[in-house]
Amino acid sequence: MSDTIKFTEKELDQINELRDANSQKISEFGQIELELILANQRLESLENAKENIQKDYVELQNKERALVQELNEKYGAGQVDLTNGEFTPVK
Repeated sequence: MSDTIKFTEKELDQINELRDANSQKISEFGQIELELILANQRLESLENAKENIQKDYVELQNKERALVQELNEKYGAGQVDLTNGEFTPVK
């Protein structure tokens, strides 16, 4: 027969509390890691959206320059009143 020692209820409770607390912290670390993964995915999605918007903006600037050049060639330099659609040439 082996010489075994039985823990007291208080000691078993302390061991179980520590084990449960340890498991809880491991779970919390996992949750934080998951949140970081999701945050990084969201950040990547926002960066992609930003790049697409920047490309669209550059395209709009190019279209604007082309239209201004086309209108200058057609009408010459002047002022445009978009409210009433009138063009006043510069003299």
